[in-house]
Amino acid sequence: MKLIVCAALFSLSAAPALAQQAPAPAPAPASGDAAAPATAGALTLDTPIETLVANPKAKAALDQVLQTDITANPFYDQIKAMSFNQVQPLSNGQLSDELLKKIGEALAAIK
Repeated sequence: MKLIVCAALFSLSAAPALAQQAPAPAPAPASGDAAAPATAGALTLDTPIETLVANPKAKAALDQVLQTDITANPFYDQIKAMSFNQVQPLSNGQLSDELLKKIGEALAAIK
């Protein structure tokens, strides 16, 4: 019985020492951290299409470059989670390199 009590006391006395050895968690970065990249919110050809459409300025730029409303495309629900760079190989040539360049320039011009 003394052995069990001694073992229990040893484990209880060792637990705080073990807990003190654990490294402290890294502090969470503050919102608006100066170290955050300036391009974190940049809209590019790698941004999901649904994210672009949700931004009124980006949607207007897409409508102008594509000369149509992309959300009216019958395949919109299938491609909306993809980026233009991901959709291009599946477009049967409808998204040419030249058209992607125009879309990219229009997105880059958004402030």
